[in-house]
Amino acid sequence: MKDPESKAIDTRLRLLSYGVILYMLMAFTWWSILLFIKNKDAFEAKRDVLKLSMIAQEIVRSEAEFLQNDRYQILATQYRRQEWMIFGEAFVFVISLVIGVWLINRGYNKEVMAARQRRNFLLSITHELKSPLASIRLVLETFVKRELAHEQIKQFSQKGLKETERLNGLVNDLLLSAKLESAYQPQLEAINLLDLFSELVQRMRDNHPHASFSLETDQDPIIVNADQMGLSSVGLNLLENAVKYSGPHPEIKISLSKNKEEALIAIADKGPGIEDKEKKRIFDKFYRVGNEETRQTKGTGLGLFIADQIVRVHRGAIAVSDNQPQGTVFSVRLPIAQNDEQALHEIK
Repeated sequence: MKDPESKAIDTRLRLLSYGVILYMLMAFTWWSILLFIKNKDAFEAKRDVLKLSMIAQEIVRSEAEFLQNDRYQILATQYRRQEWMIFGEAFVFVISLVIGVWLINRGYNKEVMAARQRRNFLLSITHELKSPLASIRLVLETFVKRELAHEQIKQFSQKGLKETERLNGLVNDLLLSAKLESAYQPQLEAINLLDLFSELVQRMRDNHPHASFSLETDQDPIIVNADQMGLSSVGLNLLENAVKYSGPHPEIKISLSKNKEEALIAIADKGPGIEDKEKKRIFDKFYRVGNEETRQTKGTGLGLFIADQIVRVHRGAIAVSDNQPQGTVFSVRLPIAQNDEQALHEIK
């Protein structure tokens, strides 16, 4: 959300640009009309001179003969050609102006959106860094200032470790997002999706005891050649995203299946869902739905970007759709290992 001063500046710039464009169109229209008139006047003057000359030389004797004469036909053809030339140039100019305005406006909107996303990222990353650091500092200050029982020390230590893990995860996401754009090289190995997501779901249950997770599959094993760390990051980011936007009592369903060529991972929640206009942008780096200053959910806008990029590196695809009757479904498709038995033997 923009502040009133930024909105006012943006409005003035747009009004000024639209005013300049309108002036250019009006000026060009006026000069085009004048050019048509002058061209017509020049044609009529040449026609009259030619007519008088031909009558004086007794080449033609009437208006009908003059209009049928080859010299007049050539003059008329030149006039019509000049008219079409003027019309064509006017059309090309208008089309070029419209395309130019559209490109400039699109570029401007992209720059505004990129600046807004960078601002949102700075706000979110500041909050995400301050929160665990403040908790860790509070734990350490408590240890220094107070004599605690063994159970209290254990409780505070677990809280500090949890915040440290959260901070470590944030740093890893930042590093991974940087690597994905230049130096990420997946270390492929045979992975059983059921084993992987069983571990991820157990981790999510430990971190989010208030949430409900169900893992379903109609086939086992489902083997893919993938990077263990990268695919775990995809799963965790999608699961965290589902929990984050599902209200106070999240219900998350994970479905695993496969066909002859692909493995399908579907993660469904029962949250408020995602508007259609936002679905094309949620995988952009730093993009988050809503305004950072009033947002209640945590995050940096990197999770879905990381998931999308890692899936692309694995020659897969990720998509988002509406859940029924409410919520969102994230679907990930990955190429399956060609020989399940051999791949399963490698895992064991």
